[in-house]
Amino acid sequence: MKLARLMNSTIKTLCSRQPATFILAALALVLLVLGTAQGADDEIVQSITIADSTGDWGYPSPFGHYSRGPGYIRMSLIFDTLIWKDEKGFVPALATSWEYLPDETAYLFHLREGVTWNDKEPFSAQDVAFTIGYFSDHPYQWVDSRIIKSAEVIDEQTVKIILTREYAPFLDQVAGTLPILPRHVYEGVSDPASFTDSEALTGTGPYKLKSYDKAQGSYLYEANEDYYQGSPRTKEIRFVKVSQEMASASLEKGDVDAASVPGEMVDKLRDEGFTVIEGHHDWLAKIMVNHRKEPFSDVKFRQALYYAIDREDLVQTGLRGFGLEGSAGLYASDNEWYNPGQEQYPYQPATAGELLEEMGYARDEKGQYAIEGYPDGIELLVTADTERQGELIRKHLDDAGIRINLRSVDSKTLDSLVMEWKYDLALSGHGGLGADPAVLNKVVLDMNSFNSARYDQDPKLNDVLNEQLAEMDPAKREDLVDSAQELIAEDLPALPLYYTNSYWASNDLVRFYFTYGGVGSGVPIAINKMAFV
Repeated sequence: MKLARLMNSTIKTLCSRQPATFILAALALVLLVLGTAQGADDEIVQSITIADSTGDWGYPSPFGHYSRGPGYIRMSLIFDTLIWKDEKGFVPALATSWEYLPDETAYLFHLREGVTWNDKEPFSAQDVAFTIGYFSDHPYQWVDSRIIKSAEVIDEQTVKIILTREYAPFLDQVAGTLPILPRHVYEGVSDPASFTDSEALTGTGPYKLKSYDKAQGSYLYEANEDYYQGSPRTKEIRFVKVSQEMASASLEKGDVDAASVPGEMVDKLRDEGFTVIEGHHDWLAKIMVNHRKEPFSDVKFRQALYYAIDREDLVQTGLRGFGLEGSAGLYASDNEWYNPGQEQYPYQPATAGELLEEMGYARDEKGQYAIEGYPDGIELLVTADTERQGELIRKHLDDAGIRINLRSVDSKTLDSLVMEWKYDLALSGHGGLGADPAVLNKVVLDMNSFNSARYDQDPKLNDVLNEQLAEMDPAKREDLVDSAQELIAEDLPALPLYYTNSYWASNDLVRFYFTYGGVGSGVPIAINKMAFV
């Protein structure tokens, strides 16, 4: 029985009892709560079902999963990393301890003994060294392998990873993100992206894939009973496709055990006894800008667009107040890395007009600015999930004299068009902003990600971003991150709009939590495999 619901119904009953009965019943309830809480972490959960609004996130191998957070989560259940994170910080995984060797610009990892792959083969330092070399030849979408020079096997339980330069976020962005591969499986695989045999899912993680239905967007995992951290408490994990609009109803009916839910349903679900936790403002919605072509290549035009968008309206009307206005330098105003000294760009349509007129644009007879090359308006890509916000943005820009046409596509098509530079503007978004400041480099400079602005036209910004990665002194690094935000805010390679409030609701079968800095390199989803173990 779900403890929260039991407490809720019992309290209601107690309120109608006589005093003596009330006292005895209340005492019984306290004892029940204490006993349940004591044994909750050890209780076996036969199966848990988790709702997901998209469904399919690709084949859950390191090279088969889709390049967004839920895809990484699916893969991480099967493949472990050297170290991991829980809600408080780094914890051991395949490595029990580690140390930095500054004279060698290297990290030394001491590995666990007795670990086996899920095909029963033994794990060793050879697998770690092989993984480093393999990802050098076959880059992994979530890790910049260029900073790794080599990996040296010291003995069967010790490996040294030598870097090409000092790299402050190594533990978070590499050791805690890079899935370790089995040498005996992958050493003969030349095209890992198309490797979808069952052997491709040979991992050391707590789960094995039992079934995957791409069309239905469903996954079923079973516990790896030989997991080195002990037999997982949760024996099966099932992911099913449920729209966010139906997530709350599915929880209430008992069809699912956990789901991301909209803010307006939080109070109701809590009243019904569900546990609801709130994440940080790590997920950012932004307008991707094709700065490779005019007029978007002109910073004044990008600034004009930003002045013309009412971010407060997007939060209050579009998100019904469940969010936070975007900041030009990318970090949310309640983030520990946020620099309040950056340009703020308040909603000022008149300022937008002044910038456009400085560029030589004039209003036509309909009061719209005649943008050369766009007689019928600028195209803004949206998805079904963002059409409401897209309509608000279109109205804001239209009020400022900038004609916008919306084009709705599915999310994967939008990502593909952005990646191929076949767009004008695109309403997109991503998580990760609660992670190490290396995320700034990923979403500004990374040329291989559709989440990145892929903007390298500002040498000063490039230098500051690269310097902050190499700065091992925390105070000096903070100064560089502040400078980077100011430069990003000035250039506006993309237009940050808002950060969503994130809510995760569940019954009490599993104690979910938001991982410190996000899962892996920063995934802001309340699904950490350690919660099931």
